[in-house]
Amino acid sequence: MSVRIRLSRSGSKKKPFYRLVAADARMPRDGRFLEKVGYYNGISKELSVETEKVQKWLNTGAKPTTTVAKLLIKAGMDVPVPKYIPKQKKAD
Repeated sequence: MSVRIRLSRSGSKKKPFYRLVAADARMPRDGRFLEKVGYYNGISKELSVETEKVQKWLNTGAKPTTTVAKLLIKAGMDVPVPKYIPKQKKAD
């Protein structure tokens, strides 16, 4: 089971609010998760991260998504940013 630390959207239309969650990579974006490790308010840009929980998941092999890695860096954590690999375009 590969674990990802990613954003799960909650909140109403035009008012984004995200939870930072540790979830199985096969689960849907807003589906089942293993543990809530923080939140991010998309309107006020408020960020709250439980660093002990995040560090525990990183030590057990969880990988943050690119967006979450940037948010964790803003929160003051030392996290390597995953490299973005663009998809190959189909030849026309």
